Amino acid sequence: MTTKPIPAGLLPTNQPDLFFEDNPVGRMKKHVWEASDEEIDAILEDYGIPSPAEWGKPGSYIQTTTRWQVEENRKKNDIVFIPVGCTELHGQHLPSAADTLYVSAICEGVRRFTAKRGAPVNLALPPLNYGGHPYHHMGMPGTVIVREHVVREMMIDVMLGLWNDGFRKQLIVNNHGQLWMLESAVQEFQKRYQLPGIFRVIDWHRGVREFFRPTDRGGQMGTNFVHADESETSLSLLLHPDMVDMNYAVDTEGKSYLPEGHFDKSVDPFGRPSRWSEGEGHFAIEIAATPEGVVGKAKSGNAQKAKRPMAAILKYLTLWHDDVLAAFPAGKVPPVEEVTLRTEKDMEPYLREPLSQGWKPVYGIPRIGQGTEV
Repeated sequence: MTTKPIPAGLLPTNQPDLFFEDNPVGRMKKHVWEASDEEIDAILEDYGIPSPAEWGKPGSYIQTTTRWQVEENRKKNDIVFIPVGCTELHGQHLPSAADTLYVSAICEGVRRFTAKRGAPVNLALPPLNYGGHPYHHMGMPGTVIVREHVVREMMIDVMLGLWNDGFRKQLIVNNHGQLWMLESAVQEFQKRYQLPGIFRVIDWHRGVREFFRPTDRGGQMGTNFVHADESETSLSLLLHPDMVDMNYAVDTEGKSYLPEGHFDKSVDPFGRPSRWSEGEGHFAIEIAATPEGVVGKAKSGNAQKAKRPMAAILKYLTLWHDDVLAAFPAGKVPPVEEVTLRTEKDMEPYLREPLSQGWKPVYGIPRIGQGTEV
């Protein structure tokens, strides 16, 4: 049997169907993929994972840090991470804040790591503790559904307030089935205000989807990521085991009316024609098929299985953070006239240090473009 040559620009792994790109992101992922368990533990220790949630810890989030320190931190590092989650039934064995807890732990880990280097990334308290939801969540007790336009407008307002305060490099880190709403917020924000900066949303699970592979594809999970299942139960057991009661964990299966292959799983592991969020009606809604609030094998969860995907997302977000600051150090933004239809001269007073002489708040900026208000 002849072995096919590896295409240029790709790095092989021990899995015949898995390659990583030969660039900084791909090389980082390959390193984590091949790392020993001891090396993974060392990465997590570097980021202080696991640690208790820091929502109320002084100095952790912008809102829990004294104002003078916020300003000093921003002069060294003006990137802000905005974790967003939801309130959603995750079975009897997990808390309904699970998504918010996961994404907060990730962002807090990157803050701790960058703080050791002297310039911590800034964190904004989770603005979405309830969150938007897909249609098939309707009616589930414990799941609180915020209307889609409210989610979008909330995020736009948060982004604008942070930009006005000098945080002009913003990463929304999502942990819930509302990605299209957050993408819409980023796009509408720029259409409406046309501001220089870096604005991005990432569905963190998809960002490191390779590390949620099941064992038959070289990973450590027994099943593909869905909801409140093996993957999420493993995350909870790693990050907040005191909020987990495995005596109540159950295994379930959703009910689909079509053969497999049309719609992908939660982290798009197969590259199927449509993501799960791109349709409704081809499967039963949650309250009819899986009223337990679990879709998958929750009983199979254990903390060890969550370590490698957690290490991968921590390393990736650090890499993105470092690349942004290398391209645009604190206080610098992309060229105004290359990323907006505004002029550098017009933007000059809005880009000054807040409350400094000649500074203007962004709320008074003349509107251009075609953004709309609700």
